[in-house]
Amino acid sequence: MSEATRSTPRQAETRQPRHLARIGAVQALYQMDLSGTDAGEVIQQFVECRFAATEAGQDADPSDDDLIGGDAKFFSDIVEGVVRRQRDIDPLIDRQLADGWRLKRVDSILRAILRAGVYELIDRSDIPVRVVINEYINVGHAFFSDDEPRVINGVLHALSGEVRAREVASHDASRSK
Repeated sequence: MSEATRSTPRQAETRQPRHLARIGAVQALYQMDLSGTDAGEVIQQFVECRFAATEAGQDADPSDDDLIGGDAKFFSDIVEGVVRRQRDIDPLIDRQLADGWRLKRVDSILRAILRAGVYELIDRSDIPVRVVINEYINVGHAFFSDDEPRVINGVLHALSGEVRAREVASHDASRSK
């Protein structure tokens, strides 16, 4: 798997609040992974600096790497949730990776994307499986141009059948009619 060339995404295809929150969560998880910074500190930094213009009601022209317009509460939920559930999340991802690959060997940004996506699958049943998978594939495209979005799709799709079997079966049954 190729190493991501940047820790900030290419221009986002959409500037929807939850999409921006997911990109921010991936960036925060990446920062925490590399620097060992506490989740609370990173969340505070992102909310004050990256989401701040929205909170202050400023009308700003967003650049490629800002999160203006993002859902700061949703962002915080993802980051805190990944930290809280990481002992559950990592083994699930490890089981889905190709033989010989462990999550520790995966690119840091890809690791953050997978952790965030799996967190939403296991703890955010209010968000449909297909939305979670599509969103994180799009987040993957924001950071990578190689095979990583396919890896994201494969891992999240396989885990969705395991952690949300009833929803996936129901969706599959309605498609076959």
